[in-house]
Amino acid sequence: MRTICLVIPPSPFLLDERVFMTLGILKVAAVLEQAGDAVELLDLSGVENFTDAVRHHAQSSPASHFGITATTPQMPAAAAVCRAIQQVRTDATVILGGPHITLVNAAARRERNAGQVGRATRALAQLERLFDVLVAGDGELAIFPALRERAPKLIDADQPSSLLFLGRERLTQLPLPARHLIDVHSYRYSIDGARAVSLIAQLGCPFNCGFCGGRDSPSLRRTRSRSTAAVLTEIEHLHTTYGFTGFMFYDDELNVNPKLIELLQGIEALQQGQGCEFRLRGFVKAELFTEEQAAEMYRAGFRWLLSGFESGSPRILRNMNKRATREDNTRCVEIAHRHGLKVKALMSLGHPGESAETVEETERWLLEVAPDDFDVTLITTYPGSPYYDHAVPHPSQPAVWTYETHGDRLHGYEIDYLEVADYYKGNPDGGYVSYVFTDLLSAERLVELRNSVERTVRAQLNIPFYPSAQAIRYEHSMGMGPLPQNLLRRSETWTSTRKTGTMG
Repeated sequence: MRTICLVIPPSPFLLDERVFMTLGILKVAAVLEQAGDAVELLDLSGVENFTDAVRHHAQSSPASHFGITATTPQMPAAAAVCRAIQQVRTDATVILGGPHITLVNAAARRERNAGQVGRATRALAQLERLFDVLVAGDGELAIFPALRERAPKLIDADQPSSLLFLGRERLTQLPLPARHLIDVHSYRYSIDGARAVSLIAQLGCPFNCGFCGGRDSPSLRRTRSRSTAAVLTEIEHLHTTYGFTGFMFYDDELNVNPKLIELLQGIEALQQGQGCEFRLRGFVKAELFTEEQAAEMYRAGFRWLLSGFESGSPRILRNMNKRATREDNTRCVEIAHRHGLKVKALMSLGHPGESAETVEETERWLLEVAPDDFDVTLITTYPGSPYYDHAVPHPSQPAVWTYETHGDRLHGYEIDYLEVADYYKGNPDGGYVSYVFTDLLSAERLVELRNSVERTVRAQLNIPFYPSAQAIRYEHSMGMGPLPQNLLRRSETWTSTRKTGTMG
């Protein structure tokens, strides 16, 4: 039996890393276990000195392959994990999968199809130099060719024509994420007082917002929904196995699913059968939101909705290709509130044409509609997003790229994503860094205005700042003993504990 060690890198840019567990790599773990492989899961979320833990475990691990997942902001940590493994295990193969390589590969593929060698091609080459194998797109089936002795450098599962691309039927048939391989109870999240966990009912978002990565990536763009029965089975499993009564749907836009009402009615019936009440939270697309959806959501147990309204400025909404209008966004909040649903407004600054006036429009809109919560982030031009893919070199400023739409421009500094991650959010009470600017606002001024909107709206709507959580420090002073179970779990441990009924 071969052993594969899967690694979740830390996310030090988050206020609390132990909120939502990483489901993609847990789905990969589940298919490996189903195929008879032994899996180690090294969860470094919230670990301050994570490279010490990696080196310690890699020295004694029987794993021949180490698989790392990473979003773009996690890449500096993922690169450090890779180097730590390579320092002590020259015989091991290190695989990178997840959203970042998928985005970079999509952007590089676009350049290649256009006969260009641009920054995405260079970013892909940088990843190829560091990691042994790269997996772009759906990883659940692509992990198996990645484990072969002579695996190719890049496995592209981001093409619908590929046998590795997950269609809806295959997606529905996958085993549930291997949550038993992480310390479920160390994750802390609740919805209206109910202990909660995240799940995904559908993949992909069909829209084409300029700031959003993956617009040229089929695995991130194409909507693929699991069956209602499969989603209900997962909810029931999470409730009966772990006692969860709160569920966060991490789908991009729940109401893109044409069978949303069927799903909501199924969740309501499941609660009646279990004799309990659920509390749910999820994302909706504003212009698609209806009174019927709101009513059914409340009956199913939804109490919180999130929506990427992004801006209160019609000009900025047009420039980002949001499709939803300011009036659509206002109507969405009003419908939700009429049906007892709270709304978190997800806002962003730094789009093409952003000015002090458009930022003021965003602040004024937030104060007018009075969401129950909100955040305001600064745009970063991710690979695979139109803002990145369609930008051209600035005519006079080196290492600056310019995207233009409707006569308005956005300028972005070139970022080494293996080294830099401070562009992603930050402490909402200050602490943001901007790597973009417009013709009307410098990067520094964007940060100042963002901080001003945050403080003003929170003060006037009486919405508190989020508390942060202290990082865990891995301590090892007793020789080469095993890592603690809150960091490392194995398939073998699951097999033995399952027999005694002590899951989780």
